Amino acid sequence: MAYFDSASAAPLHPVARQALLASLDDGWADPARLYREGRKARMLLDAAREAVAEAVECRADEVVFGSSGTWAVHTGVAGALAGRRRAGRHLIVSAVEHSSVLHSADAFEAEGGSVDRVAVQRGGAVDPSVYAAALRPDTALACLQSASHEVGTVQPVAEVAAACRAAGVPLLVDAAQSLAWGPVEGDWSLLAGSAHKWGGPPGVGLLAVRKGVRFAPRGPVDERESGRAPGFGNLPAIVAAAASLRAVRADAAREALRLRELTERIRARVPRLVPDVEVVGDPERRLPGIVTFSCLYVDGEALLHGLDREGFSVSSGSSCTSSTLTPSHVLRAMGVLSEGNVRVSLPAGTAAEDVERFLEVLPRVVAEVREKLGAPSAVPATAVRARELVVDSLGKRCPIPVIELARVFGEVPVGGTVRVLSDDEAARLDIPAWCEMRGQEYLGEEPAERGSAHLVRRVS
Repeated sequence: MAYFDSASAAPLHPVARQALLASLDDGWADPARLYREGRKARMLLDAAREAVAEAVECRADEVVFGSSGTWAVHTGVAGALAGRRRAGRHLIVSAVEHSSVLHSADAFEAEGGSVDRVAVQRGGAVDPSVYAAALRPDTALACLQSASHEVGTVQPVAEVAAACRAAGVPLLVDAAQSLAWGPVEGDWSLLAGSAHKWGGPPGVGLLAVRKGVRFAPRGPVDERESGRAPGFGNLPAIVAAAASLRAVRADAAREALRLRELTERIRARVPRLVPDVEVVGDPERRLPGIVTFSCLYVDGEALLHGLDREGFSVSSGSSCTSSTLTPSHVLRAMGVLSEGNVRVSLPAGTAAEDVERFLEVLPRVVAEVREKLGAPSAVPATAVRARELVVDSLGKRCPIPVIELARVFGEVPVGGTVRVLSDDEAARLDIPAWCEMRGQEYLGEEPAERGSAHLVRRVS
């Protein structure tokens, strides 16, 4: 089985396993106690904090440990907003942040705060000048991920951090996806990370808060972790997290070169091997191990199951794999094709042979899914029936509306239109994406009695 979903959770690093087992013997006591066992546990905790601080490039007393990366984000956002409540009640986030950041923004908004969600370019990155323009005198906090967990795009954190610093606004960086590869550039103020993203054990998050940043912990506090993470921490897991971060960093430069070559191989060859595919994300500014693409006329859930049967574990942002039947907020913000979406995220040590086998298997699996759905292999060359056709896809979900559009498109003449009636959220992304991939004109969306009408003009 080839595990290609390290962006969700990286396999436990061997060093993490060794450190975890060793610290179960020596790190079980309360590090706040003064007796021998407590002192031994405290030495392990202090060493772990020093190691993480070195990797993050901050002071050891600026780092606290908690239960997860989501905890770190929620705690960091809430504490910074509370600490700067006199400055204002305005929060800035990018439209492609991890859901933990967006959930924090939603909660702040529900409490009466105002939130700006900065749009991204088609590659998934914010424009630093657009982000800077969102800063206001009453902005209490700004948030920007270091790199996308879904498409791998690296964000211009240093430029945004400089703009925030000039405006006197702290910047919180969600660095969960990138910390394995190196420290975050720029003059950030707060930083969140999660150990299971770099091969540490799950259940360990880190939050770094620079000295001088106004921060007010929310909820009850105690004397542990500067009052920011109350309760008895999982010291063996913290030690293992710090050890694995140091280990992956030691090998990061060499492994990044190797994984980047493998993902570039996928980016280049998938569009040649599989027709009607869009590779998404910035082609240059990206993490080494992540590549994401979407396939027209494909049910994402069926595609993932087909790849799983062939021995490949991948993930998807497609609405076809979601219980909410809406496309990923990241793909939606980027305005790219969402149906048949596949994210390949290679863990350290991935064999080139596994990538080659994936490229061999993928075309057949996609073809099988398309055949089951009755997808057209090309725009049908049928006799012209009308200047405008109406396709009723109400109640039908991704990818059926696009398949039905493609089936009838050849029945209108050049200059004719097809009106697709759909109440599927994914159609808002996938019909315009089909037009761009096919060189046709998307005329826009109109309200209908039920759902919406999507208008497409045939130009060739």
